[in-house]
Amino acid sequence: MTIASALIAAIGKAESFAKGRDLAAWLGLVPKQSTTGGRPRLSRISKRGNKYLRKLLIHGARSALPSIANRDTPLGRWAKGLLARAHKNLVVVALANKMARIAWAVLRRRQTFDVGNLRVMA
Repeated sequence: MTIASALIAAIGKAESFAKGRDLAAWLGLVPKQSTTGGRPRLSRISKRGNKYLRKLLIHGARSALPSIANRDTPLGRWAKGLLARAHKNLVVVALANKMARIAWAVLRRRQTFDVGNLRVMA
C-alpha cells in the first residue's frame, strides 16, 4: 500500500483536523513536551497515534531527503540548513512532519501540490 492510499484510508479528506499540526500530532510526529517550572522542554517525538502511517512517512522522508537537500528550492534550502545544524535522523523526522502537513493542506484544499507556492517555515 502506498503512503497516499494509507493516508486517505486513515484520515479521509482531513476534515477532522483543524490544522496540519493537528494531523502531525495525531501521527506522533511532533516533539513531546515536558513542562517544569513553567518552562516547556521539547524532547523526542511522542510516538502516539498511527504507528503504520508514521513509519511510512519517516521511511519516505528518509529516502527523499538526499534529493530534496540537493535542490535549490525553498524546501531544499530548509533541509540543507537543518542538516548543517542537526542530526540526520532529526531532519528525517522534521521532513516527515512537513510532508504530513503538506498532505493535510492538499487534502483540505482539494488542490494539487505546487512546489513553487511552498512557503517553508522554520
